[in-house]
Amino acid sequence: MEGSTLSTTGLVVDRGLEGVVVGTTQLSNVEGKIGRLTYRGYDIDDLAPNATFEEVAHLLLFGHLPTQAELDAFSRELGTRRMLPEPLISAIRRVPKTAWPMDVLRTVVSGLALFSPTNTRGEHVSDVHTAIELIAKMPTILAFWDRLRRDLEPIEPRTDLSQAANFLYMRTGSVPSDVEARALDTYLVLLADHSYNASTFSARVTASTRADIYAATVSALATLEGDLHGGAASAAYNTLVEVGQPERAETYVRQVLARGEKIMGMGHREYKVRDPRARHLEKMAEKLSEYKGDRHWYAIARSLEDASNKVLQEAKPDKKIYANVDFYTAPVLADLGMPGDEFTCMFACGRMAGWAGHILEQLADNRLIRPQATYSGPPPGPYVPIAER
Repeated sequence: MEGSTLSTTGLVVDRGLEGVVVGTTQLSNVEGKIGRLTYRGYDIDDLAPNATFEEVAHLLLFGHLPTQAELDAFSRELGTRRMLPEPLISAIRRVPKTAWPMDVLRTVVSGLALFSPTNTRGEHVSDVHTAIELIAKMPTILAFWDRLRRDLEPIEPRTDLSQAANFLYMRTGSVPSDVEARALDTYLVLLADHSYNASTFSARVTASTRADIYAATVSALATLEGDLHGGAASAAYNTLVEVGQPERAETYVRQVLARGEKIMGMGHREYKVRDPRARHLEKMAEKLSEYKGDRHWYAIARSLEDASNKVLQEAKPDKKIYANVDFYTAPVLADLGMPGDEFTCMFACGRMAGWAGHILEQLADNRLIRPQATYSGPPPGPYVPIAER
């Protein structure tokens, strides 16, 4: 297995835990060989074009797709929990405009715990309502910060809009079109969960110590930030900017591969075929570009994927590389007017539904996650007095 090594003790060490099963979950299933992703048994190919983010979040938290009455109640609770405590709004106003967006999001999410009651042991309530609060407030944090860094006054959230539409409204002050709202809603659906990915596993490890949902969410946010995980979409966007024009895609690919580097957004650790989420995001990217009358970002992405496969197959005819979810995230979010350095924050806004589901699942049937490591340091020896060193 790739990444596996034989230790000096004769044990197989699987670096990165690749192929190692560390737990079970009822929330989602990634079948990499056939390119299928399901949430509680529902195929993403059915959910992406049909379900709203609210329906999917309800599915992940409560275990079933909601009835209309349940969906209405869930949406109302999301809407009423969107506003931030005033002290946190004041704190965001004092953050330097040069701060990295994920640093702001992680810090303010941690601050939410200050306004949640604790018991005598300092523990916050970790239940489905706290989960809904985190899902509701995370886009508000990002929207407030986005406007402040642009020297604009924040816009308060509305309770009558969907999660996607409300976020876009808070960024611009205008209710988005159905096409724009649906594009972001589809993105949130596709990013809602992905089994034991790095940030979700981090959240579950934290929860396994019996830390509360706020602490586990902060762990997940910190893990998401790296460009081998949630930061990949921003890196993919930077690639599109660097390519600049569709006609430059093949030249760019040849230059990058000649340097032994990777095309960001191409390939996936789990999927051996095309990421099923990329298929839906590509359709949404094309539809959004047609609506806006500007195919710039989509055209570059499409040309870059084609060029990547062409150049790679010249060298390795039996190998094909596929776009992952981050690749077509870039043109979708760019066409919605979002800056590239906020893409990871947007990822978190969708994944919060899955994180919450996993944290609650871990707490409901908990065992401390404590793996072993193979020691590779020097053999045991005596302490050497400082004068003899």
